[in-house]
Amino acid sequence: MIIAILLAALALWGVIATIIEVRRDGYRPVPTDWSRVAGIDAAQHPEPGVGYR
Repeated sequence: MIIAILLAALALWGVIATIIEVRRDGYRPVPTDWSRVAGIDAAQHPEPGVGYR
């Protein structure tokens, strides 16, 4: 019985830690910064609604 309680506590701790880390990480869709991608020119992949010179 003690093993079942320990496993349940470990699983609960894992779920809570995951939720905290996902919130801390700022999980959300972020547009690709094409200027940081090797071999790609920013003008080749413009983001919609953004003006490029």
